[in-house]
Amino acid sequence: MKQLICLLSLWHALCCFADKRPNIVWIIPDDMSANFSCYGEKAIETPHLDRLVEQGVCFTQAHVTAPVCSTCRSALITGMYQTSIGAHHHRSGRGTKKIHLPSHIKLVPQLFQEAGYYTTISSWPIRKGRFGKTDYNFEWDKSVYNGTDWADRKEGQPFFAQIHTPGGKLRGKDASGWEKVSSSAEKKLGSRTPVDKVTLPPYYPNHPDILRDWAAYLDSVRMTDVMVGEVIDRLEKEGIRENTLVIFMTDHGISHARGKQFLYDEGTHVPLVISGPGIEAGSTRTDVVEHIDISAISLAAAGIKIPEHMQARDILADDYSPRKAVFSARDRCDETVDHIRSVRTESFKYIRNFLPERPYLQPCRYKDAKSILMALRDWNVQGKLNNTQVLLFRETRPSEELYDLSKDPHEITNLASHPEYKTKLKEMRRRLNRWMRRTNDQGRTPESPEKYDSDMEVYLQKNRQNADQTQLKTLEKNIAQMKQWASEGK
Repeated sequence: MKQLICLLSLWHALCCFADKRPNIVWIIPDDMSANFSCYGEKAIETPHLDRLVEQGVCFTQAHVTAPVCSTCRSALITGMYQTSIGAHHHRSGRGTKKIHLPSHIKLVPQLFQEAGYYTTISSWPIRKGRFGKTDYNFEWDKSVYNGTDWADRKEGQPFFAQIHTPGGKLRGKDASGWEKVSSSAEKKLGSRTPVDKVTLPPYYPNHPDILRDWAAYLDSVRMTDVMVGEVIDRLEKEGIRENTLVIFMTDHGISHARGKQFLYDEGTHVPLVISGPGIEAGSTRTDVVEHIDISAISLAAAGIKIPEHMQARDILADDYSPRKAVFSARDRCDETVDHIRSVRTESFKYIRNFLPERPYLQPCRYKDAKSILMALRDWNVQGKLNNTQVLLFRETRPSEELYDLSKDPHEITNLASHPEYKTKLKEMRRRLNRWMRRTNDQGRTPESPEKYDSDMEVYLQKNRQNADQTQLKTLEKNIAQMKQWASEGK
C-alpha cells in the first residue's frame, strides 16, 4: 500500500511538472529576409513583430546554414548541419536513391513526443489534417507529428507546434503574383506598398519589374506580420500566451538573383525573435547565431536533454559562450549543380567557390522563370547595368571571396586578393577548413551520377505530366549542361 501511495505521489508530481512546462511555437515563413520595421525597414510597418520584439529578444545576426528550403529545414528539424547528415543537396532523396539518417539521430518533434508533448505542424490558418511544410531530404516517419492543431491535445498537455507559411512566396514569379499579394494587402490593411518607396540593394538596377516585384515582396512581409498577430491573438485568447515560448524565424532570405541559393547575407541573414517565459523583454543580441540553434533552445526550454550529437546550441543558456563564427553551405539546387561554403563572423564574410569555372547565374529553371531574372538578363544584354550590377553576369567566379562587412555590408568589393587583408584571409580560410573537417562535410565528395539521375527523373516525370512543354525542354537542357560541365572538369 505504501508503495502504491508513493507511486501515485510521484505520478502526481510528474503531472504537475508537465502542466508547468512551456508550450513551444515556431512560426517560420518561406523566402523572407529581415525586411521588418523592427529590423530597420523604412518602407513598411510591421507592428505585430515589433510587439513581439518588445516582449522578447531580437537577434540581429541570425544566419541559416543553408539558403534553400529543404536543406535548411532538414538541418533545423535535426539540429544538425545538413552537410553532416548527407541532406545538403536541395530536394534530394526524392527518387529511388533514398537518404536515411543515422539511427542515433532523432527529429526534434520525436524528442518532444517522448517527453510527453503534443506535436503539430501546420500552415496558417490551421486546417485540420493538413500538414504544414516539411520538405526534409531524408526518409522520416510522419507519426512524429500528432496532428495539425494543438487544440486536439489532452487537457493540460504541453505542445510543440510548428506553423509554416508561404511568406515571400506569396508574391509569385510575375505580375499576376505581384498583383495578387498587393491587392490582398490593400484589402486587409487599406493600402499597398508604393513602388516609389522601394529602395533596392545597389547590386540590383531600378528596372520597373524589379521595383514592382520588391514592392509586392514588402506586401508579403506585411501579410506575414498580420499572420504573426493572429497566432499571438489565439494564444492570448486561450490564456496560454504567458506560458508559451514563441520563436519567429524565416527559412532563408528573399528569393532573388543574389539571395536564395547564395551565401551572401541576402540569402543567409534571417530575422529571429524569441518571446516567452524567462525571456528578457525588449532585449537585443548582436552576436552571430545559426538557425539550427532554435532546436536546442526549444528542447532546453522544455527541460529535455539536448542530444550530445546535436550541433545546435542553446544560445539562451546562462553558461552559453557566444559563437565566434557561423557557417553556411550551398550545394545542388534542383538540377543546378554547385558547391559553395562560407564562414561569417560579426565583421567578415569568407566564401569559397569550389566550382569557379562556372558562371554566377548558372541555368536554373526555377529562378530563370522569374520575371526579375528575365529583367536582369534583358538589361545586361542591353548594357544598362552599372559596374556593380554587371558582376552578377560574370562567366567565372573567384575561388575565394572576402568581405569586410563593417565597410561593405552589401558584399560588393572582394578583398581576397588585397595584400592588406592577407592575414584575415588566412584566418577565415582556416576557420572554414576546420569546420568542414570537424563536422564531416559530406559535400566534399561530389554527388554520384546515380543519385543525381535518380532525383532528376522525379523532376522530369513531373514536367512530362505538365502541359507546359517549354519547362520540360528547359529542364532537359539544363541537366545536359550540368553533365557537360562536369565531364569538362568545371
